[in-house]
Amino acid sequence: MARKSSRRGFLGTSAALSTAFWVGPQTFGRPTRSALESLTAACIGVGGKGDSDSSHIADQDVEIVGICDVDRRTLEKKSREFKSAERFTDFREMLDKLGDKIDIVSVSTPDHTHAVAAVKAMKMKKHVYVQKPLTWSIKEARVMREVAAETGVVTQMGNQGTSENGLREAVEVIRSGAIGDVSEVHVWTNRPVWPQGIGRPAGEDKVPDTLDWESWIGPAPMRPYKEGVYHSFNWRGWVDFGTGALGDMACHTTNLPVMALDLWDPVAVTAVKNPGIVEGETFPGATTLMFEFPERNGKVATKFYWYDGGNLPAAGLVEKLPEGFRKKVQEQMKGGGRTSAALVVGSKGMLLSQNDYGAEYTLLPEDNFKGFKKPEPTIPRIPYKGSNDERQKWEFIETIRGNYKPGTMSNFGYAGRLTETILVGNLAVRAGEGQRIEWDAKNLVSTNVPELNKYVHRDYRSGYSL
Repeated sequence: MARKSSRRGFLGTSAALSTAFWVGPQTFGRPTRSALESLTAACIGVGGKGDSDSSHIADQDVEIVGICDVDRRTLEKKSREFKSAERFTDFREMLDKLGDKIDIVSVSTPDHTHAVAAVKAMKMKKHVYVQKPLTWSIKEARVMREVAAETGVVTQMGNQGTSENGLREAVEVIRSGAIGDVSEVHVWTNRPVWPQGIGRPAGEDKVPDTLDWESWIGPAPMRPYKEGVYHSFNWRGWVDFGTGALGDMACHTTNLPVMALDLWDPVAVTAVKNPGIVEGETFPGATTLMFEFPERNGKVATKFYWYDGGNLPAAGLVEKLPEGFRKKVQEQMKGGGRTSAALVVGSKGMLLSQNDYGAEYTLLPEDNFKGFKKPEPTIPRIPYKGSNDERQKWEFIETIRGNYKPGTMSNFGYAGRLTETILVGNLAVRAGEGQRIEWDAKNLVSTNVPELNKYVHRDYRSGYSL
């Protein structure tokens, strides 16, 4: 395997880029492919989001040599696209068997299997792309970024809005001081769009012959199979498998303000509105959370409010939104369709993004920003033309090849911190309404409600480990 060894030596020169934050703009020219740039990938989870993830990686001149999915029907369908790829239902078996035949691993599975799959791949020196949220637990997110740093592999989390020019520009606008000191951030979502606020159904159904239920459960506690309850989409609302509306969307919708304002490591989180975890099984149907961030890097102390399940900011804040969007939000208040947005409130104005990915933004009050001159770019723009999802895959693959020097923006150094920060909110959901959770981010513990610390991580089922 001399060719493989040479290519891995080449790839190693760019690997360290994945573990640091992006720092400086670079020019870029279209790469010329060489034998050393030939890449192979194995994809874990090829249905749902994994369908497009695997296809987009292949579109970047990467050979897909292995596909894994717990649903054999999904495997059969995807094998029509990747005819020569070996098929598996257990990612451990795939990684062990393919071994040195692969350079890249993608993980597009339910949240609870992200870490065990990705850490195994990174320890095998594979470059890794993982869907959002990066992990199911707070501790897993910390381990993911530590292992990425230790191994030096290129990493990327699938919060594809990071590749949007609009998000990168909005970050520059906030960092420039255009809206002044930011003391409040409000983010709301139209999620959940899956069942939450329910208990576990009684009984069990026969596991379909086409489903590897053992592998689907993975490191989580075993439970009976129920048709249509968990697999293939409704797992998001179940605390053993998903991270609720917060985990599903916050890595998208809070990405812009978190990046612009260094909103890492909250000192406290409170569930302002919170029916609580239902029967220990599912997240509530609607919550409002308040994260507290201290002064940091010259920025004033900031409160970040999260709203899901139809909850919204106070009417006084809604009144300051642009007329068209304000009417939509007011209709929601009357029982109409749900909206999503991120609103960053500064001492000189506000920035509103109505796009889940931060791709578009408006400065408010609009009259105050007529003729506004945008700051000079300090963040690179991805030269590849395509959807934000395709652009993010391009950034990942070309960083591996060493052709894109800025590196991946949503590497695990960044994405791990983002996921850690977000998932602290789910501790507050477990605590009950009005309970302020004081958080020691360095040591990953609540200092005033220690009984919550058992939820920072959990023991895995036999056969799974980090």
